[in-house]
Amino acid sequence: MLRRRFLQLGAVSLLTAGCRERPPATSTSTTARRAKIRAIAFDLFTLFDPTTVARVAERVLPGRGVAFCETWRVRQFEYSWIRSSAGQYRDFRAVTEEALSYAAEVHDVVLTDEARATLLGAYEELEPWPDTRPTLEAFKRAGLALAPLANFTPTMIERLLRRGGLRDLFDHVISTDRARTFKPDPRAYALGPQVFGLARESIAFSAFGGWDAAGARWFGYPTFWVNRLGQPTEHLAPGPDATGTTLGDLAAWLDRHAA
Repeated sequence: MLRRRFLQLGAVSLLTAGCRERPPATSTSTTARRAKIRAIAFDLFTLFDPTTVARVAERVLPGRGVAFCETWRVRQFEYSWIRSSAGQYRDFRAVTEEALSYAAEVHDVVLTDEARATLLGAYEELEPWPDTRPTLEAFKRAGLALAPLANFTPTMIERLLRRGGLRDLFDHVISTDRARTFKPDPRAYALGPQVFGLARESIAFSAFGGWDAAGARWFGYPTFWVNRLGQPTEHLAPGPDATGTTLGDLAAWLDRHAA
């Protein structure tokens, strides 16, 4: 049982949650889908801490990095969705650089080539969450196939996984670049069944953002929202099957799903 395998992860989960008591995972679906889960597709930010980028931005732009990074992040998502809906695809690194140029103009910042490279490179140098490796190892022992399913380019994903020492734990690397689109386009989520060779009902999706949880659930994945940053619930019905704050919560939900 996954539950037993994850008892050892309790201390690690507490590190992720900080000093506050962690709320239990809560179910948000009215009917349980009971197809056997054979694989998990992960949004990268459920595995890596995206706030790493803000810390890098603060080093490059002392006192201004957090606000700069927020503008950059919002425009990054907007550009990816605009390009997807308009059929004007450019890969995630290119979109990220376009959004970076926009943020620099908004904040009246002149970025040197070195600063620009440092900021863009931050997305390939994210720090894994403390519970990431031990939880992935437990999933592998349980016989589950694993893959990130992310908007990052294939090169970005590979560099990030190798730098984090996690590449050996994944059976596949799935970039939405393969479909020339971005999540939450159904064509992006459809890469999971294609690559795993499994029905969507047999692939659990681990989402970091509420919008991604909604998109994955709409596609038909059994979906768990790993809400690490305690974001408000999105009003995008139907929402994820369940939500929690750590990968340990995801494991407990999978255990209940299999019961």
